[in-house]
Amino acid sequence: MRREAERTGSPAALPGYAATARIDELRATQYRHLDRQGQVYLDYAGAGVAAEAQVSAHHDRLLAGLYSNPHSENPTSVAAGALVESARRAVLAFFRADPTEYAVVFTPNASGACRLVGEAYAFGRGSPFVLTWDNHNSVNGIREYARSAGAPVHYVPLTGPDLRAAESDVVTALTSAGSGRWRRARGRGLFAYPAQSNFSGVQHPLSWVELAHRRGYDVLLDAAAFAPTNRLDLGAVRPDFVCLSWYKLFGYPTGVGALLARRDALARLRRPWFAGGTIRAVSVQGDWHRPMDDESAFEDGTLNFLSIPDVEFGLRWLDSIGVDLVHTRVGVLTSWLLDRLTGLRHRSGVPLVQVYGPATGEARGGTITFNFRHPDGSLVDERLVALESAAAGISLRTGCFCNPGAGEGAFGISRSSLRRTLPARLHTIDEYLDALRLPTGGAVRVSFGLVSNAGDAERFVAFAESTYLDRDAAAETALAPRLRC
Repeated sequence: MRREAERTGSPAALPGYAATARIDELRATQYRHLDRQGQVYLDYAGAGVAAEAQVSAHHDRLLAGLYSNPHSENPTSVAAGALVESARRAVLAFFRADPTEYAVVFTPNASGACRLVGEAYAFGRGSPFVLTWDNHNSVNGIREYARSAGAPVHYVPLTGPDLRAAESDVVTALTSAGSGRWRRARGRGLFAYPAQSNFSGVQHPLSWVELAHRRGYDVLLDAAAFAPTNRLDLGAVRPDFVCLSWYKLFGYPTGVGALLARRDALARLRRPWFAGGTIRAVSVQGDWHRPMDDESAFEDGTLNFLSIPDVEFGLRWLDSIGVDLVHTRVGVLTSWLLDRLTGLRHRSGVPLVQVYGPATGEARGGTITFNFRHPDGSLVDERLVALESAAAGISLRTGCFCNPGAGEGAFGISRSSLRRTLPARLHTIDEYLDALRLPTGGAVRVSFGLVSNAGDAERFVAFAESTYLDRDAAAETALAPRLRC
């Protein structure tokens, strides 16, 4: 009975939703711009939304004081430096990280944080790189540093329709990668995985951090998709490296991310170059340099000192709302939408959607990836969905979301078929799809976040029903030329 009520009723009527009413109050006061033009925002996995208070705080701070490049001892530099250091302390406090154990390195984004680890990690024949299929490309790219150093690279596959990695496969990869005398001689490797997949919403166990530590690995945890709606406690879970983008958590500022690193792990990194701000001294004629002794050795050039203080305000703002409250709201909406979408059927009996990843709210985040189906079971081209959802004022995402491994798992693309396909010889995406025998080039992703509400979910279901339910594939023929590229 309850399942049928979820399919026919509003998510606002579900148990747990009423307890998150504060979010609706904030949306009506601090996030009015979300509803001003009648649009529906369902791309929180792409970017969060800023509150009016965040923008006002930035404006008021810049007009109340004077700040300059912090690499100096003049009054405006000291003022800027003090705000940067205050922001570092706020980051550590938010993630409950011991400041004697963890350091905060400010970066342009989560990708920049991943690059810092990749370029400076001591990869080698005995120091492998192990990662799950469903990593973002910013983590996948680290394999190029590993391979250039002669390190083994091992991927942990995704299995089943839920697109999860089996813990037994993780253990096998960590145990077998780089085995033998080289592995024993060096004794370390790097294991990287997302706390939450930005493709499927799958949440992998945080216990894998300790599992990898016991097998002699450092751990890079991608928390960019996880941290906006889930509590990450670095006092309880202690990865060596964590990458983040602040705009994913609270919308503003962009252009600022962070690498949270255990100080002992940070000390083992060896950067292949240096830049302004990262060195204590350098000589041209003497051909030597001495790096800074702390986290500033990893902060190239001049920090974004006018925006980093906004990180502290954003963290306090999110903390005042409550990450657990946001988690509850997102969980209610995700479960309701999954149930509604998977319950829709064409008159032919064919399900309207094909979900990639968990079809329930169990051990997953607020990201739902799927394709619409025609009454004959064929897939609706996701590029057509991008056009039609945009025309309806709905912001969502289509494609593979910089996560090719999860996409390959979702579409059942084998290694042999990829090896037969040579992208360099293909000129269009359609030729590539034809070569792989794929009906579409990607999927549709909707994602909930900080101030999502029942109306957002309901309007998307109404769009799905009115646009795609019982619509024959032949009706889309006239639109096909618009999809060619």
